Amino acid sequence: MRLARLGTIGRERPVVVHENRYLDLSPITSDIDGPFLSADPVGRISAAIAVGLLPELPGAAGLRIGAPVTRPGSVVCIGMNYAAHAAESGAAPPRVPVMFLKTPNTVVGPNDPVTIPRGSKKTDWEVELGIVIGARAAYLDSPTDAPRHIAGFVAVNDVSERTFQLEVSGGQWSKGKCAPGFNPTGPWLVTPDEVDASKLRLRSFVNGDPRQDSSTADMIFPVNHIVWYLSQFLTLDPGDLVLTGTPQGVALSGRFPYLAPGDVVDIQIDGLGAQRQEFIAWQPAR
Repeated sequence: MRLARLGTIGRERPVVVHENRYLDLSPITSDIDGPFLSADPVGRISAAIAVGLLPELPGAAGLRIGAPVTRPGSVVCIGMNYAAHAAESGAAPPRVPVMFLKTPNTVVGPNDPVTIPRGSKKTDWEVELGIVIGARAAYLDSPTDAPRHIAGFVAVNDVSERTFQLEVSGGQWSKGKCAPGFNPTGPWLVTPDEVDASKLRLRSFVNGDPRQDSSTADMIFPVNHIVWYLSQFLTLDPGDLVLTGTPQGVALSGRFPYLAPGDVVDIQIDGLGAQRQEFIAWQPAR
C-alpha cells in the first residue's frame, strides 16, 4: 500500500493510493501516526476498502503533498553506510553503524522549499532510504526480528550543512543536520509487502544534472541490521523515522558545487516515488 498525507501544512488529510485514486482515510484514522501504524494499518485499510468505507478525496491531485507520516518522535540516522560515500568523505568504512540524530521539525513535505541556513556555504543533498517504525523496538534479539517492527519505507533527502557538521561540530554531526526543513520525506509511505528494501535504486539530480545513482544493495549495514542494532541502544517507537545513509555523489566529494539559492534538487527511489525541492535564501523573520 501507498499511504500519503495531502493538504496545507498542519491540515493534511491521510489517504491511501488505491487503483490510481486517493481514498480518504479519515473514517478510520485522524492521521498517519504512531498509534495508527502500530494497529495493523494494512488490515484495517483493506477491510475499509472492501466495504466501501473510504470515499475518494476530491481534488486530491491538486493538493500539496505532506510528509507521509506525521511529525515523528525521533529521527535517527545512520552515517557512512555506503563504502564509496565513506571514501569520498575521506573516511574508512565503519565497523559498526555510525548514529546521529535529526530534530523532528526537519521533516517536511517532499516538494516543500528548503531554506539554506543563515551563513551557510556548504549545504548538500543526500538521497536516502527511510524506515518508518510500526512497533516498538527495544533490545531485539536478532536482525531477523526487525521486519515485525517496520511499518514501511519512504524516500528522504537528508539535507546537510557540511561546515556545521564537520568544521564547527565539536565532534557531533547533528549541528549540520537539524535546520528546519532539512528532511524532505515522501511522497508516500510504502508498506513492506510492496518493497524489497535490499535492492532499490536511489538517484539524485541538481538542476537536472545527475549526481547520485546507486542501490541499497551497496549498503554496508542493511535495513534489518540497522533496526536491530539501534534497538540495543535506544527504543524506537511507532512513527519514528530511521535514515539509512547515502551513496556517493554529494557535494562533499569535491566533484560538485554546494547548493545555492534557486537550485532545484530531485530525489528518486524506485517504488517509493520522487520528490523535488527548490533551495531558497534565508530571510530574517518579519
